Amino acid sequence: MHDAGLEQLRVFAERSGGPSRSLVVLNSSEPAPLPRLLEQAFEAQNVTVEVTRDVEEVTDLVVLVVDGEVVASSSLDELMDAYLLVNSDLYRTGTSGIDKYAAPEVLTGLHDTSFRLRGFPHSNKEKLLLVLISRHIESLALDAGDGTLRSSFQRLSRLDDERGTREVYERLGDTDVDTHVYGVPDIDREMLPDAVDVHGGRTPVHRDSWFVVFDSPNGEGEPAALVAIEEAENEWLGRWTFDAEQVAEVADVVADI
Repeated sequence: MHDAGLEQLRVFAERSGGPSRSLVVLNSSEPAPLPRLLEQAFEAQNVTVEVTRDVEEVTDLVVLVVDGEVVASSSLDELMDAYLLVNSDLYRTGTSGIDKYAAPEVLTGLHDTSFRLRGFPHSNKEKLLLVLISRHIESLALDAGDGTLRSSFQRLSRLDDERGTREVYERLGDTDVDTHVYGVPDIDREMLPDAVDVHGGRTPVHRDSWFVVFDSPNGEGEPAALVAIEEAENEWLGRWTFDAEQVAEVADVVADI
């Protein structure tokens, strides 16, 4: 089942299509290299980035355009603080990544799009998108206070050696969220937060998948699922969704691991 589970998760991560998506920077007052950072972050993706000065009444705004319609907007400051001017260390070394820097709506709005993303040293920015969405889903679980959260770390030691991650999962232990973690058991159980249910293993699905799935059956929170598959060292195929049926589909696969 474990190999089959990995393939089912891969199918989810590969599923894409639908209308075209564009991020448009309106009237940036920042130096040109800053909008260029956004262009570089998505230049290998199915997302177009444009910079325009055609709309005079707004400044430093980024809008997400889907099939010609604006569906979300975020200030350029939000995007800088959460994504453009940080690296993943912000989200590993403290809780500021989940408390202070909420995921901008123009990034969460890129749901149901398949991405191929690289980590350091190939890219300083691409993989951060997956980290940011992971933290967003964990914050949904914290805000709801109940439901089920299932998260894969590939290696369970990441829960202990990344302080920000550990603190998030310790805080989840103070809620009614049923929290499950998955990964290769390279650390003693007593080193992990008490309130998590641990699913250790050494199968391909434990080693090669990264998922964060929040299912809120009582309707107290927004369901969400991120799935990423490591296809080569630090190279990821990933997608996330907030569609309840798709979240339930992923949750069923993960529950059988």
